[in-house]
Amino acid sequence: MSSYCSVVLGAHSHMKINIIKGEVEMENTIEKHQHKDVVVTRNNNGELVVTSRQVAEDFEKRHSDVLDKISGLIREIEPTENSARYFINSFYVDAKGEKRKEFLLTRDGFSLLVMGFTGSKALQWKLKYIEAFNKMEQALREPQKQLSPMEMMELQFKVLKDHDKKFEEVDEKLEVLSNTMTIDYSQQEVIHRIAKERMVQVLGGKDTPAYRELSKKVFSNLWKRYKQVFHVASYKDTAKKDYEEAIKYIEKWEPSKELGYMITGANSQIQFNN
Repeated sequence: MSSYCSVVLGAHSHMKINIIKGEVEMENTIEKHQHKDVVVTRNNNGELVVTSRQVAEDFEKRHSDVLDKISGLIREIEPTENSARYFINSFYVDAKGEKRKEFLLTRDGFSLLVMGFTGSKALQWKLKYIEAFNKMEQALREPQKQLSPMEMMELQFKVLKDHDKKFEEVDEKLEVLSNTMTIDYSQQEVIHRIAKERMVQVLGGKDTPAYRELSKKVFSNLWKRYKQVFHVASYKDTAKKDYEEAIKYIEKWEPSKELGYMITGANSQIQFNN
């Protein structure tokens, strides 16, 4: 059973639908505003809240500074009453998939936090937040409409479609992240070690004339071709998605024909001298 509902105030404002056992909370068009959206949501406890991140963004504050300010207010509140009436501990997942701290602010918590925010812009945002809280409270007081089976199916289909769209967006972000992430230090060390082993193998061993005379040239030739194949300025810039392929490439790498002749010529000195 869901208990989530939200009011959005912005250029394309709407009230989100909340399905509860076949009932739906009203979807109404509300007043338009020129500035970006203000979102008030209802958490699992039925409280109307806004996030500390949204407040930080709208009031042009660093989120870390807003978190510090809230933590300071909590320390002042706690001796006399429960701070959860104002600020609720929460977290969000960032673009890297890591959990980050934030607070959910109740109406009283929001008022307490922004009391010291000054300036004409700050005043405009205070009024917008107050209006958003008021709109949300009004929406929750309105009578609920009983859906017919067909309306329920249509609504469920719409919700599933919206969810699929969100999952697609997440997949796209993860794909972009995967394509831009480079190998870590331990993977760099593995590639470098395998490259050295391949170089020694191509030269016929460390005790050969070719190794003494041509090791630097062979190493340079290997990395030059590697950078061309994987489109990187250095092997350290190899994409994580190309890591396994990079190892296979190095293990099968062969020097240029000209360099191959030089290696053969250098090592033939062993047979001649013998």
